[in-house]
Amino acid sequence: MKYDFDKIIDRRSSSYSYKWDIGENELPMWVADMDFETAPEVREAVIKRAEHGVFGYSTVPKEWSEAYRSWWSRRHGIDYGNEMFVFATGVIPIISSCVRKLSTADENVVIMTPVYNVFYNCIRNNGRRVLECPLDYSEGAYSINWERLEAALADPQTSLLLLCNPQNPCGNIWDKSTLARIGELAYNNGVTVIADEIHCDITDPGADYVPFASASEKCRDNCVVCVAATKAFNLAGLQTAAAIVPNKRLRHKVWRALNTDECGEPNSFAITAPIAAFEHGEAWLNALREYIYANKQCVSEFIKAELPEIRLVQSQATYLLWLDCSALGMPVHELWEYIRRETGLFLSDGQIYGGGNTHLRMNIACPRAYVEDGLNRLRKAIRSLRQR
Repeated sequence: MKYDFDKIIDRRSSSYSYKWDIGENELPMWVADMDFETAPEVREAVIKRAEHGVFGYSTVPKEWSEAYRSWWSRRHGIDYGNEMFVFATGVIPIISSCVRKLSTADENVVIMTPVYNVFYNCIRNNGRRVLECPLDYSEGAYSINWERLEAALADPQTSLLLLCNPQNPCGNIWDKSTLARIGELAYNNGVTVIADEIHCDITDPGADYVPFASASEKCRDNCVVCVAATKAFNLAGLQTAAAIVPNKRLRHKVWRALNTDECGEPNSFAITAPIAAFEHGEAWLNALREYIYANKQCVSEFIKAELPEIRLVQSQATYLLWLDCSALGMPVHELWEYIRRETGLFLSDGQIYGGGNTHLRMNIACPRAYVEDGLNRLRKAIRSLRQR
């Protein structure tokens, strides 16, 4: 079946889009949602549910956990039991609830930066301390500084590690040995790992992510894994996710945390949509990955030919590109503001991710015409900078 990812969809007028709540001549390539319609099978399931016409309280049926379990088994090669899945209204609610339940005030939560900026909010808003463990950056690629990570986890004030797998914004896919080593260090120091794996289904064709819980028994026994259909199938507005917790005792704590915080009850579409996605959306997702990869190649070739001052960081996952702008010699926030002011191109300022003081983030989950428009705007901004 052919899917039309080139289709331009008006998101300004009536969808109340957060991404597109911008100036008339601006192009948003920032916040991480897609400008594509979701899979036809998901739309059909949601329409059918809407036509029922009654939107009362919903339960979480066995079909929901079975859809997740089956997807992770056949797609990612890990077998979770149905009982290991706990419904939540989003990955961020899971993380925030776990921070409150699994640590105490003023304790450390470790993050490996640069990393998803909302992690900072989940920690600080709950009265915990952010303990940054910067990744090493060399020759356009990121890696873990093991000495630094071991010291952070060995700190007796450290309770949790928030792991982004794959890494947002860098696009790293952590391999099994790396994850096992992280898991060993965390387990041996009594630090629980919360693994945000929401981007796991958006990888380059031929590249597969490794679930943290699959890396070792210590990893499996000491983790809360946060997953959802929302990134891969563009369903973020439906507020639906799952915590996977193999350890029974830890799972009870997570279940209690989510219910105490009142973020464990689904809305009328939060069950229907992921079931349809995981049971019927695989062909669409495979086509989507090919399209996003082609967008990535388009950006890579354009930058090499037209923008030698910018370096595209190596990545294997997500639809987010991490642009190294250090050669421009300009503070990144000023650069971000300049690009938006001069061209209307709205990217993400790398500073907010920690350690991204010379980088910008670009979202390429959009029709090719938008990608080409964004690149032309970026070239216009850089050319004007050259002439200053």
